[in-house]
Amino acid sequence: MSENPEDLARLMESVALRRDVAAFEVLFRHFGPKVKTYMLRQTRNPQLAEELMQETMMAVWNKASLFDAGRGNPSAWIFTIARNLFISAYRKQNRPEFDPNDPAFVPETIEPAEVVLQGLQEAESLRAALNELPDEQRELVSRSFFADVPHSALAAEYGLPLGTVKSRIRMALAKLRKSMEGGR
Repeated sequence: MSENPEDLARLMESVALRRDVAAFEVLFRHFGPKVKTYMLRQTRNPQLAEELMQETMMAVWNKASLFDAGRGNPSAWIFTIARNLFISAYRKQNRPEFDPNDPAFVPETIEPAEVVLQGLQEAESLRAALNELPDEQRELVSRSFFADVPHSALAAEYGLPLGTVKSRIRMALAKLRKSMEGGR
């Protein structure tokens, strides 16, 4: 087959107007290997190059009616299709997969009003119960649970034996539990 742009344009016109399979076969045999070589240089993947060549030639078959010989030759038109398909494949390949569990896409759960209200009431009851504890117990419980200070560090900080710190915290928790249960 000659590379004469007029001959190629006639073949494209035949495919566009009459869906001429024989004309398309000539175009396919002529451009298929060239498009595949182009794709192979771009992708360095023989299988992907073959797939992209097939997609390009299918687009030529399906879009032949869009070819305008007055605007350019068939070779430029076909390689424009090939280039665009390569770019689309490249973008698709480098696009991250959609993860529906990504925290950015998962809406925050909104607690029902009665759950929020109950939490606020329990927090207020706990604050009131803490205020009823003796100062040394309240301070040890607050530092241990809210500031996450280990018992041994509390013992060293207050100059108390470790057993005393643990006993005071245990007594304070028992009083809190009793107070919280009584408030219900």
